[in-house]
Amino acid sequence: MAKRGEDGESSDCGTPIVLDALVKHWPAVTKWRDGAYLDEIVGDRTVPVELGKTYVDDAWSQKLMTMREFMDAYVDGDDDESTRRASGGADVGYLAQHELFEQCPELKRDIEEPLYCALGTGTVCAVNAWFGPAHTESPAHTDPHHNLLCQVIGVKRVRLFAPSETPKMYPRDAPMSNTSRVDVMHPNLDEFPLFVDVEFIDATLYPGDALYIPPGWWHRVKAATVSFSVSYWWD
Repeated sequence: MAKRGEDGESSDCGTPIVLDALVKHWPAVTKWRDGAYLDEIVGDRTVPVELGKTYVDDAWSQKLMTMREFMDAYVDGDDDESTRRASGGADVGYLAQHELFEQCPELKRDIEEPLYCALGTGTVCAVNAWFGPAHTESPAHTDPHHNLLCQVIGVKRVRLFAPSETPKMYPRDAPMSNTSRVDVMHPNLDEFPLFVDVEFIDATLYPGDALYIPPGWWHRVKAATVSFSVSYWWD
């Protein structure tokens, strides 16, 4: 963990922790760096791609396209091109929270469910893929399940806030009450004054690392590079 808010306390439901190199042994950590391999295995698959900065933006939309079309349009190229897109030169495309491994069992063979996911009282209820260029972002939100975010390709940065900070996070109205109204990296303190003394934890994930996020913890996630992550939710 890179930083923790002063006097921060852990939550009764658990504490986030980075598990260094937990999934470094996955074949995916090596294989998925090769765009030609991904194209061969999943290039023809049709997937839902999110277009726009984040899912709370007015201009946000979704579009169905093949993985090959998605990679050609949004992922291939260097991070300078990703920066241009993120600054308004073109839409940012993100394959986010998609059950790609149910759609493509061949790709599922490159990953392995971590034993860590057996520590709850139930079973894994969702395994999702998160794939996109640099600067793809999920705004601060909570999930109802235990969450193990496994970083396969690239680097992601996560800022986390305990459930006790919820009043300072200014949740949106239903049905998006699990998402904050605050841009947590550039908060408008005139509009959200309680956020001024919010406490947080920062984490950076590199290929092979995993981050455990307990239920109810707010987390904002942003890719620093082209990134492919896998998340496991369990009860």
